[in-house]
Amino acid sequence: MKVINHSTIQSLGISPQDAYQWVEEMLVQKQHSILPPKISMRQNNHIFYNVMSCILPQEDCVGVKVITRHPEKIQGPSLTSQILLYKASTGDLLAILDGSYITAMRTGAVATHSVRLFANPNFNSVAIIGLGVTATATMDILSEMESAREMTIHLVRYKNQAECFSERYKGRQNLHFVIHDDAASAIRSSEVIISCVTFTDHNFAESDVYRQGCVVIPVHSMGFQNCDICFDKVFADDIDHIRNFKYFDQFKSVAEVASVVRGEAAGRDNSQQRILVYNIGLAIHDIYFANKILSQLPIATDMELDGPNEKMWLSGRTGDDICRR
Repeated sequence: MKVINHSTIQSLGISPQDAYQWVEEMLVQKQHSILPPKISMRQNNHIFYNVMSCILPQEDCVGVKVITRHPEKIQGPSLTSQILLYKASTGDLLAILDGSYITAMRTGAVATHSVRLFANPNFNSVAIIGLGVTATATMDILSEMESAREMTIHLVRYKNQAECFSERYKGRQNLHFVIHDDAASAIRSSEVIISCVTFTDHNFAESDVYRQGCVVIPVHSMGFQNCDICFDKVFADDIDHIRNFKYFDQFKSVAEVASVVRGEAAGRDNSQQRILVYNIGLAIHDIYFANKILSQLPIATDMELDGPNEKMWLSGRTGDDICRR
């Protein structure tokens, strides 16, 4: 069993193109996976523990991911995760991986994939709300996949994050940054709206602020509840993820992203449709990424969890000892 830490994973230099391709491959395979709904346990609105699991028969792997968010965490970011990866055909635990980098990369790739799948083909303006690690991963992948497209990126000011964010991409000649003092102003200016805010208790803007033809991609789902009842189409990475939403029964149209990828459902029908895409997070992406990363690692630390070696292990006596008594 291997223990794979954050720095080891990041040192592999997974390319934006690889991350994007892995996301699309698993959307195609989603119908063949075993993907139970995630379990979410909350202490309050700010603190949660989520458990996500899946079986990928075509990859011969099983995985469990645990995500925690706690703003009072003593060390490191408030949002962290770990992944357990098993071999499906034997049940062996293959690896324990830090999930931070995997989560950021797959989330950024998923958001970018939804932009390219549902935005109008000629889009050139993007609003990003919440400028942490997830937004950075999204911008890294989007800017790489759309390196030939001129884009104006509308950022919402928070402390000095917008200035630091735009500085990171100053070498990208096709990207032009505008900083807004409020979310509504950025939304009004944009055809694509991406929110990476982990928590908000209010809607970001009135529904009439959103332009015709826009696509909204809320990474953490909050802040767009008023859009649920007036947008033309709603898509989700998994219908069960959004079935308990307050206005689910009032969606004008709802389908899974994977169904669009496979050609089983229509995506955007015209340039005027306003589209909402709820990618809550699929374990199949995390586990697929983890499996790919494991296959690429030249070196990892071997570590035994010191589990029982005998079926009748209680009190330190072996099965043979017990049977002989």
